[in-house]
Amino acid sequence: MDNHRIAFVFPGQGSQSVGMGHALAKIFPVANETFKQADEFLKFPLSNIAWQGPEDCLNDTINTQPALFIHSIAVLEVIRSLDLDIIPSFVAGHSMGELSALVAAGALTFSDGLQLVRIRGELMKRAGESSPGGMAAVLGLDVPTIERACASASTTTEIVQVANDNCPGQVVISGLNPALKRVRPLLEQAGAIRVIRLAVSIPAHSPYMFPSQDDFNQSVDATLIKDAFIPIISNISAQPILLSTEIKADLQNQLTHRVRWAESVQFLISHGVTDFYEIGNGSVLCGLIKRIDRNVIATHLGAPEDFQRFEQL
Repeated sequence: MDNHRIAFVFPGQGSQSVGMGHALAKIFPVANETFKQADEFLKFPLSNIAWQGPEDCLNDTINTQPALFIHSIAVLEVIRSLDLDIIPSFVAGHSMGELSALVAAGALTFSDGLQLVRIRGELMKRAGESSPGGMAAVLGLDVPTIERACASASTTTEIVQVANDNCPGQVVISGLNPALKRVRPLLEQAGAIRVIRLAVSIPAHSPYMFPSQDDFNQSVDATLIKDAFIPIISNISAQPILLSTEIKADLQNQLTHRVRWAESVQFLISHGVTDFYEIGNGSVLCGLIKRIDRNVIATHLGAPEDFQRFEQL
């Protein structure tokens, strides 16, 4: 397989589901060991929440983020244990998924990454509690049109803005609840097919994350981050980064900046990537990638049946 055509991509918040990783851990000892190590490190059984729920507990961002991270790393360990002939030339992660990508690229250890993900979730929840808000997916409108509607719905004290540019026709907005309520009719009048409130109780990737910025910056600075051996596509710039200084700056700016996912995928395709592997729970990113370019191959690896299909190819 041509290694120069492969990218590993890692999902972020919104891809979680009760039961995630359970079947994988039952069949593959390395996956079970990954969940076990995480439980021991966190000093509580997060695996029980991921595998059994309840759903509202898993959807709490302080649990969602580490659960997704652990599942992605468990899948990576399975890939390595099976000695599969898939070696990425690039890695990328959607929002929180960028931390999973950093482990895949050798810039972070599993334990350091898990600690940073847990802190990130705690700080984002704290910021969300002081500024109650959320996120919504807007279908069928381009970014400039959505930006104009957000500007009209925002005030000096209540802001809504683009948070994730996911793919053509799917953009996620973030902001305070009153602003989200005001912008909905404006988006519908502009021709939005649907405006879907997401199961996220925080206004991520918005200025409302600033109250937690200093604490997160300190956590990033205190974490051993190495130069990566695989280029990571930055959420913020949609360009490759390798140096530890670049990676730290990217992580520290990510909380309040837009996720440029569509541009990231377009960069990868323009640099010869034709095979994308979504590493972790679900296939949300595969769907986005196929909407960006139907000619590429997008495969998800997260459950035992995914590996069975892969080995049959």
